[in-house]
Amino acid sequence: MTMLDVARKGARDLAWFVKGVMGEDAYEKYREHHESVHGEDGPPAMTKKEFWRDHTDRQENNPEGRCC
Repeated sequence: MTMLDVARKGARDLAWFVKGVMGEDAYEKYREHHESVHGEDGPPAMTKKEFWRDHTDRQENNPEGRCC
C-alpha cells in the first residue's frame, strides 16, 4: 500500500466519521432499519425527501438540547 493509498483511506474514514457525527447518515440508517424490521413485504420506506421533512418536523415539534 502506497502512502497515497493510506492517505485516501484515512480521508474516507474521516469523512465517514464526520458524516456519522453530523447525522448525515441518518437516512441510510433509517433504510437499513426499515428493511430489517419490515422486509420486502412491509410498507414502502419514505423517500429521502420525505424522511428529512419528517425528521425536521419532529425536531421542531419536540425540541431537544441543540445549539440553535
